Amino acid sequence: MTQSIKWLQDEIAERMLQKLDIVKLEVKDVLLIPEFPGRYFSAFKKRFPGARIYGVYEGDLTGLDVLSFEALQVWRRLFQGSHSSPLSAYLKSGKLDLPDNSVDLIFCNLLLQDLADPAHFLQECWRTLKEGGLLTFSYLGPDTGKELRSLDASVLKLKNLLSPWDMHDMGDALVGKRFSDPVMDMEFLHLNYVSDVLLLADAQALKLLQTAPTKMPEKGLLPQKMTLEVVYGHAWAIGKHLAKAQDNVAYIDINQIGHKTR
Repeated sequence: MTQSIKWLQDEIAERMLQKLDIVKLEVKDVLLIPEFPGRYFSAFKKRFPGARIYGVYEGDLTGLDVLSFEALQVWRRLFQGSHSSPLSAYLKSGKLDLPDNSVDLIFCNLLLQDLADPAHFLQECWRTLKEGGLLTFSYLGPDTGKELRSLDASVLKLKNLLSPWDMHDMGDALVGKRFSDPVMDMEFLHLNYVSDVLLLADAQALKLLQTAPTKMPEKGLLPQKMTLEVVYGHAWAIGKHLAKAQDNVAYIDINQIGHKTR
């Protein structure tokens, strides 16, 4: 995401928080990924007062957003003992810069569609979540920008999302990574545009274009609307102490076997 689409991150974050209204969870440590200085942040702090927040943020902020965000990070390091790592660090190393079993909640807003290996990300979330912790997320599904895909290649050079998973793919992946009780849902958002310039700016911010067009297409060639498929989900990290089954056989450490005493 870039600054031009920050309004969408705000909107989806607020919808994710609304979906958490029915979830009972005691939160002491939270990972926001990606984090950004959006308007939803105050609502998040109100919802989880006193929680330590670890942010993995995007590195394309500008102007006052940079200053305010860096000041927030310094305050956290001084008074909360938390830290932040650029999102590029995860993309480079494939590892979240947090210890095992360290957070109660991972709040992942519009990221998974930009990851080449979302299954590995889920594995890292499982590693960093505490027993009974919750992963909640949103991402753009494969029908995003479907109006643009019907255009001739001479009008726009498009590309697929890095992770074109639908909600069923994600549900299967969560179960495969040992998450419990996954809940998935989806909605379509329909954006209407008054100019081709605004449409192309959003398409570029959503990473739907191979390259930005060198010149504007002729008037009337571009659609006046764009559909976003937004997938939501959450799942629990339960039974982390249990051994993982392999080849339909569950291998259990002897220390996990309880016994009665007289």
